[in-house]
Amino acid sequence: MEPEKGLIVCASAGRDKGKFFVVLECNGGYALIADGKTRKISRPKRKNVKHLSVTGKQIALTQITDKKLRGLLKEFTI
Repeated sequence: MEPEKGLIVCASAGRDKGKFFVVLECNGGYALIADGKTRKISRPKRKNVKHLSVTGKQIALTQITDKKLRGLLKEFTI
């Protein structure tokens, strides 16, 4: 199952394990993810979808900025 655009996911493997991201694009078993801080919207990270856990929450990506994205993802951090 490929995550859809705007879905909030948690990385389950790699150096960013346990961090929350939003899916910007998904194709061919890989997703482009960003968090607005370490991974900006202009330079998203390519991540295998097998290494992502879906949270079930989704946000609208229309006119989203890095600052707005950081604010939205702040409630998911522990």
